[in-house]
Amino acid sequence: MIDQLMQGDRKTIARAISQVENDTPLSKEILKSVYGCTGRAYRVGITGPPGAGKSTLTNKLARVYRLQQKKVGIIAVDPTSPFTGGALLGDRVRMSEVELDEGVFIRSMASRGSLGGLSKRAKEAADVLDAAGYDVVILETVGVGQSELDIASAADTTIVVLVPESGDGIQAMKAGLMEIADFFVLNKADRPGADQAVMSLKMILGFRAHTMESWMPEVLKTQACEGKGTEEVAELIQKHRSFLETTGMLERNRKLRLERRIREIIEDQLHIDFWSSERSRELHQRLDLLLQRQSNPYDVAAGLLEDFRTSGGQQ
Repeated sequence: MIDQLMQGDRKTIARAISQVENDTPLSKEILKSVYGCTGRAYRVGITGPPGAGKSTLTNKLARVYRLQQKKVGIIAVDPTSPFTGGALLGDRVRMSEVELDEGVFIRSMASRGSLGGLSKRAKEAADVLDAAGYDVVILETVGVGQSELDIASAADTTIVVLVPESGDGIQAMKAGLMEIADFFVLNKADRPGADQAVMSLKMILGFRAHTMESWMPEVLKTQACEGKGTEEVAELIQKHRSFLETTGMLERNRKLRLERRIREIIEDQLHIDFWSSERSRELHQRLDLLLQRQSNPYDVAAGLLEDFRTSGGQQ
């Protein structure tokens, strides 16, 4: 399976990503095996509010890269219903122009309750595409607003897509999306208010602290439906990549990404180890005492932690 994946077999890639997405026992073996062949793909994150045209921009950007003879992997994350647990994986409908291209691999993934805009397994799926020989991996987030910050730690270059109608919403996003963008794309720039929105963005960016050596985010106008401005987006991605490589920030950022990944793996495993059936029963037994105010959450938590420590982390 790994040999076929390395050779770029599409069915094998799809099966491998399914294993990773479902967190099967085989998934860890796959990720261990492919890790040595990762690190070659450049990861681009595309985020922004719903309806900004992220999928359309992704589609057009993939076409630009294909003209450059680059293989493109796309991971598009759609929201999961909190009621049914289902998801309409509809982003690929907007990517029909590149869907049949053998040099483009599109995978839709459900967010499965993740609040940071990315599926929990999207980063691992990007590793699979990286190992399979894709030159660029585009991660398109759910589009949930200013909580959508996972993308900043998963991508080398992060693009925030906005529309003229964002208006005063730009101010509200200052504490979230505004800080993570390496540059902004104002899509649907043929609509009224586009120039004013660009001016507002540039004004906000002017308040950000930066030095002569630091990267200053730019603002590009596009009409993704017509393909206008997408070549300029690809050029700015390359410009940002060159800046990161020249300053050594690309390696530093990837080290931080690996540190975060290891912490996540450890936290997930500790969660599994901690909540043994015995500890879960003990917690439920103490809930009545909590409801009767005969104990408090802090003492209960301290007791469970002490039990975990004395048992040596055993189930």
